Amino acid sequence: MLGSLQLKPLSTDRESNHTVAYRIICQHVGTENVLREIILDTTGETSEIGWIAHPPDGWDEVSVLDDKKHLIRTFEVCNVGDPGQNNWLRTHFIERRGARRAHIRLRFSVRDCGSMRNVASSCKETFTLYYHEAEADVATLEYPEWREGPWTKVDTIAADESFSQVDSTGKVVKMNVKVRNFGPLSKPGFYLAFQDSGACMSLVAVQVFFYKCPAVVKGFASFPETFAGGERTSLVEALGTCVADAEEATTTGSSGVRLHCNGEGEWMVAIGRCACRAGYEPADEERVCKGEKVILVFQIVLLAEGFFNKKELGSNFQIPKLGIMLQNE
Repeated sequence: MLGSLQLKPLSTDRESNHTVAYRIICQHVGTENVLREIILDTTGETSEIGWIAHPPDGWDEVSVLDDKKHLIRTFEVCNVGDPGQNNWLRTHFIERRGARRAHIRLRFSVRDCGSMRNVASSCKETFTLYYHEAEADVATLEYPEWREGPWTKVDTIAADESFSQVDSTGKVVKMNVKVRNFGPLSKPGFYLAFQDSGACMSLVAVQVFFYKCPAVVKGFASFPETFAGGERTSLVEALGTCVADAEEATTTGSSGVRLHCNGEGEWMVAIGRCACRAGYEPADEERVCKGEKVILVFQIVLLAEGFFNKKELGSNFQIPKLGIMLQNE
């Protein structure tokens, strides 16, 4: 269950591309925070996005009204009357920003082949998603080549719902949302490509993001912010440091305090532990050790006459002093 959401911009440079990178902090009730950094987002884009279409008469960038009657930019293709379609759409260069695995959220609509007249038997209600890693933004109109090989296939995306008509305002009645992920990633950035093989569809929004496990203090140990791994089942190990006034508790066969970040940006599988030192007690859900130091300074002054008979002890006798000073921490 989602409890709260924070959106923090990481970049405001819109000259090199048409999106801004954001960090989304998802607060889940009963669990730790999850960090999701967005590195591409065309949602609500109103200016020209400028992705590359091949051939030029395939995909087309157009302005349409969304369901709130706001003007947005989308990509459309609908060459269903001609067989043998092979239309590609390529994004700009997307910086990886340290991500080992990327997630993509697609919002799109597809026209029902059976609702259109004069369509080829090759009419499709699917499209294919690819990615291509690169050291830098080196793409041209012909590179990477427009075929599988240079491009790595992520999946063939099928619509759960197709539409047969639009409403009186031109708005599509049925919309699909699909989420896919790909990796592991190792180069500085990558491109995405969408291949149409004969569909009538609109690509309404594309969002690309990755997960991190946030910096956390747990079990009297502090763990740094950690990128999720390159595989869906990856567990990335993070080494922890005991908080102030805590120390590592010796455990047979273990060394160090460790926590593991899973592929969805969640901490799990703790190994080893820290514990409060003697004289300190756990506080703040095992995030802090608090206690009381006792410093003994002998300073009790015996003044009452009759305890000692100075005449009997002698004039050089020094009265002992004993005291206790408490210092709270």
